Amino acid sequence: MLAGIDPNRLKLALEPECASIWCETLGMDVKGAVAFQGSQYMVVDLGGGTADISVHERKPDGTLKEIHKASGGPWGGIYVDENYMKMWKELFGEKALNDLRENEMNDYFDITREFEHKKRSFDTDKTKQIVVRISASLRDLSEKYSSESLEERIASLKVREHAITTRGKDKLKIDTTIVLSWFKRPIDLLIQHLKTLLAEPKIKSVRTVILVGGFGESPYVQERIRNEIAGVRLIVPADAGLVVLKGAVRFGHNPTIVSSRIIKYTYGTSVNVTFNEKKHPEERKVWINGEWQVPNYFKVYARVNTQVRVDKQMTRKSCPYGGKSLLSVYRTTNENPEYTTEDGCELLGEIELENSMDIPFEKQICEDTFMFGDTELLVKTKNTVTGKEAFMTFECFK
Repeated sequence: MLAGIDPNRLKLALEPECASIWCETLGMDVKGAVAFQGSQYMVVDLGGGTADISVHERKPDGTLKEIHKASGGPWGGIYVDENYMKMWKELFGEKALNDLRENEMNDYFDITREFEHKKRSFDTDKTKQIVVRISASLRDLSEKYSSESLEERIASLKVREHAITTRGKDKLKIDTTIVLSWFKRPIDLLIQHLKTLLAEPKIKSVRTVILVGGFGESPYVQERIRNEIAGVRLIVPADAGLVVLKGAVRFGHNPTIVSSRIIKYTYGTSVNVTFNEKKHPEERKVWINGEWQVPNYFKVYARVNTQVRVDKQMTRKSCPYGGKSLLSVYRTTNENPEYTTEDGCELLGEIELENSMDIPFEKQICEDTFMFGDTELLVKTKNTVTGKEAFMTFECFK
């Protein structure tokens, strides 16, 4: 464990904003882009499984303000790996690969480790083909499960002639066109998403993109972004694969460095409201406690795409109806939800609070509070008369 850091904060290594935090301590290119007051920049954390994207602005007091909700998608390096391993299955057979993984683990890991290096260093300007090693054990297993030779399997693939060839008995030479096909879909989707983001009015002035993460070290990925996103300065810091982790450690020591964030969802609770014939459909009214009420009404505490300070608190007061109060917490991507039963509304959790049976309910007050801080939402309900309280926490900015 790292001294002086709350271990719960280490999970922030997955947060793209941690890269923003670390960027301010990097080389001159990065510091020149992000260090001055009012500077705005996008961080693209391109890792193994996903691309995580955040957009920040530096405030006069040196803290960071999020100016667009975090976004991203499944466009990481693992999808290139899957395409690569698909070729191995076609060449040597799925049974042979499974057998290799179960009984010759070192040989199997050699396949994946070798490609990881070649994937990160792949450069279309310098690479005409890649050469990968074939273990003798894999070749033996392939012959055990199939009567076809490796050369016959290569010939049966739907690829250009000589795009994949053998070099001796222990190597494969693979043409650049094949390698490019493995990268194409995830990088196409990433670039399409970046173009869409940079066209939005609120971040049109963002002209600096900082690329971090292990997959972000790939020269090919960098080349695609530079060539296809016009008017943007792309910066790739040294040790791009470690930037997010280093930012998480720095954030652990100074969590106040991020002063505000953009909410990705609308948050609220399910409540009953008095029926109003001008506002509510007739079929929603229910007779409760001597009056017509509308259940499952979405009481909004914070709306999607709005900015909140990390210490922001929103409180609502109400009287309990019984010995136990149940606070149901919901979220949705809809900016103006009316009912928690609508499509897209997600129940995050229910908080139960015991009330006093010795004090009239109308004289008891329950305070429901939503508190935004760090990367979590804390929801607390408290009976101010009895002093009893209950709470739950939810991730709210991922």
